[in-house]
Amino acid sequence: MSALLLSGKSVLVTGSTSGIGLGIATQFAKAGATLMVHGLEGEDQVAPLLAKLRSFSSPKVSYTQADISSEAGCSKLVSETVSKLGNKLDILVNNAGIQYTARTEDYPSERWDAVMRINLTAPFLLSKAVLPGMYDRGWGRLVHIGSAHSMRGSVNKSAYCASKHGVLGMSRAIALECAGTGVTSNTICPGFAETPLVLKQVDKLAEERGISKEAAKNLFLLDKHPTAEFVKPENLGAFAVFLSSEAGGQVNGAALSMDVGWTTR
Repeated sequence: MSALLLSGKSVLVTGSTSGIGLGIATQFAKAGATLMVHGLEGEDQVAPLLAKLRSFSSPKVSYTQADISSEAGCSKLVSETVSKLGNKLDILVNNAGIQYTARTEDYPSERWDAVMRINLTAPFLLSKAVLPGMYDRGWGRLVHIGSAHSMRGSVNKSAYCASKHGVLGMSRAIALECAGTGVTSNTICPGFAETPLVLKQVDKLAEERGISKEAAKNLFLLDKHPTAEFVKPENLGAFAVFLSSEAGGQVNGAALSMDVGWTTR
């Protein structure tokens, strides 16, 4: 387990106040990393969450509020993180994401732009900002949270699929650029995780079909997953910690599925 401990390493996890991001942040805190939690909520709203994270092994847990839909917001996030975490950032986890569903012919252009800004442009801008420091130190980890939709299409999700395919392509290009530098770039591609975003889709399906939430959950999951189980955010976090460890240093440019078998079909 010593190879998995991240004592002395600093990490930023975007969109980490709930869902997958919180599961990832929790595992980094348990691994002893110095942690920056990011979200849109006020500090008072996330105080209990931060207290819980601080109860683990992390020597320091900080929080910053930043809108990463703009280049200025991304720059603010990186500068505040570096300032608060000891003037360096060793690990960036690009997790924050949004979704909007509609048929392509009905998809509002402004919604397309919003999905692209958060899901694809922000990871690019944040990676661009942190890579020079990683190269200078000869060590760094970029972990991008893609999706099964990085490799598959789904009805009514043209923007989301395009953005997640883009994240994987970006990560692979960076991986080739950083080969031999001590920096790696990898993409984790989850299936449906038990998050507020996904549970809203289950609730909507239950309402549309007039069925129970449990029946809707099974219907929703079995449409893609071979078994009716959600991916657990804490398992995704453990995966991210491994990729960020010394033991994960020879994994570079990978698309790593944790999707309960979705993409084997």
